[in-house]
Amino acid sequence: MGLMRMAALGAAGYAFYKYTQKDKGDTPKVRDAGAANMETTPKSWSKTDEALDETFPASDAVANY
Repeated sequence: MGLMRMAALGAAGYAFYKYTQKDKGDTPKVRDAGAANMETTPKSWSKTDEALDETFPASDAVANY
């Protein structure tokens, strides 16, 4: 009987967790690389800036930096 009660409480807790988390909007917003896809376009934009923007999530630096 104790196992059934634990399973029911676990299911209820999981359902409550999913209900409270569904409207948070935790999905990150991702934009395409390049100055044209920015909210505020930079005044000067070099090829190095473009290369750095294209590799942003990666930890490696660009070769022409």
